Amino acid sequence: MIQLYFLSVLCNGFSGYLLFAGNESETAEKLRFSSPTFHLVLGIMSAVVGVLKLLSPSKPPFFFGDLLPAAAGIAAGFLLIFGIYRQDTFAASSSEGSLDQLGTSLLRFRKFIGLGLIAVAFLHFLFAEVPCL
Repeated sequence: MIQLYFLSVLCNGFSGYLLFAGNESETAEKLRFSSPTFHLVLGIMSAVVGVLKLLSPSKPPFFFGDLLPAAAGIAAGFLLIFGIYRQDTFAASSSEGSLDQLGTSLLRFRKFIGLGLIAVAFLHFLFAEVPCL
């Protein structure tokens, strides 16, 4: 479905930019990309679009053409939502569970993950019909 393709490229690109640039960039401040509400909405959208791309593949081979962008979208959604959760609970308490440890270790590499998301979005935009992307 072409709508999911467009949403996947858009969500992965924006999520990658937010994870790579962070809240300290001037563009993020001007366009209000540093708002926690924007991070939450984009995280939910990225995760939902990632799951929908797995459930409704666009062209044969059905699963492999959308696997990488879908996994990237789900990971981006998890990281954006967990980043907001971590900011809220870090001020309240510092409980360390297994999910907290996983998210914290992934958030340390958010710049590399953001760069990877941008690359996946760009490659998925350029090569929409490639069976392995």
